[in-house]
Amino acid sequence: MGVVIESLVWEPNPLLYFFLFSSSLASIFLLPYFSNNSTKVDLGLVSSTIQSPFLRFQRRFLLVYSLGSVIEGLGLVLGEFEYGYYGFSREQMVVVLSVGCAAALLVGTFLGLLSDLIGHKKACMLFCILHLLVGLLKRVTKHPSIWIPSICLALASSVFSFSFESWMVAEHAKLGDMQDLLSDTFWLMTLSESASLIGSQMLANFVVGGDIENRIVSPFTAASILTMICIFCISREWNGSPPKSDIWDYKMAFSAHILSDKRIWLLAWAQGCLHFAMTIFWILWAPTIVADGREVHLAMIYPCLLGARMLGSTTVPWFLNGPLSVPVEDCLIFAFIFAGLALSIVAYDYQEIGFLVTLFCIFHACVGLILPSLARLRTKLVPNELRAGMISVSMAPANAAVLFVLIQVIDQKDGHI
Repeated sequence: MGVVIESLVWEPNPLLYFFLFSSSLASIFLLPYFSNNSTKVDLGLVSSTIQSPFLRFQRRFLLVYSLGSVIEGLGLVLGEFEYGYYGFSREQMVVVLSVGCAAALLVGTFLGLLSDLIGHKKACMLFCILHLLVGLLKRVTKHPSIWIPSICLALASSVFSFSFESWMVAEHAKLGDMQDLLSDTFWLMTLSESASLIGSQMLANFVVGGDIENRIVSPFTAASILTMICIFCISREWNGSPPKSDIWDYKMAFSAHILSDKRIWLLAWAQGCLHFAMTIFWILWAPTIVADGREVHLAMIYPCLLGARMLGSTTVPWFLNGPLSVPVEDCLIFAFIFAGLALSIVAYDYQEIGFLVTLFCIFHACVGLILPSLARLRTKLVPNELRAGMISVSMAPANAAVLFVLIQVIDQKDGHI
């Protein structure tokens, strides 16, 4: 008599979704009750004539930013689905990723500098145009050269990393100096981005089902429609800030304020290290979990990671403006330490799936805390007119390191991702 071995497919406990969602809501709604009296009084002194325009601006911006995050998430989710649909091997996927990373290094590094010169609104439009170009190529040819979408999506990701934040800060400066409200916008951006990435996964799953021949085309059609809506919203809502200097003046200001300040060098190094860690994580997390041929519902784990980032972002007002009142520098130090420890444990032993997912969630919770904290620190140290250039330049060493890792993987005949 034969022995039947049942293979179990691992997936997260549904209570984990409830825990992350309820904890995020509790963190947001309980904050006013635990804030000290001085904070409540200061918020009450903000006049309605100042608060009301800012709140309207904040809501409109977060709506546009969330829409851009959905578009960015669709590009990430559909890229992996497309590689599997057309039967790409792991080595071919690594080559495609290397081409995109090279484009981000060679071209994306200078797009931030260009954004400061031509205006951040135009950079946001460039982000939309790149995604629209990919969608139109997929719709027209159905199977264009894989290199063009890879390069366009890599450049769009580079533009997304600095364009919306720089544009928001520039528009915020027109409304007055309200640093606490600006800090709130930073963590709300991380919160909305994480939620939008989950929404992009749901949208991709919805549009992929149906006719087999159109399973690739339909999602990119949806992305194109969302991109055109985003272009309309950006062009309608704000006029943008005109360039304030020419290339020579900008070069002198960048050298004086960015290249000559050791604090900004350290900030750029922290930003680059985080970008490198996040990029390598998204390349390795799935192969690590399914090591040794284990069957796992990866699509069920993806929302958990982003939910943990949402939870981490909701802790920002508790640490920076709320009852805990931790200096942003100390907050970043502890967050980087915990994120590094979580990944160090993964590097040492990755056999238990549940333990792996827990460590991954801890890492993303730290990321949700780090991203708004770095944005707030950039506001303190970096002039607004140099912000996009500083962010894009800080990404260059990380992109170079990622490209080096990918090239090493290609050179190893027996290696795997």
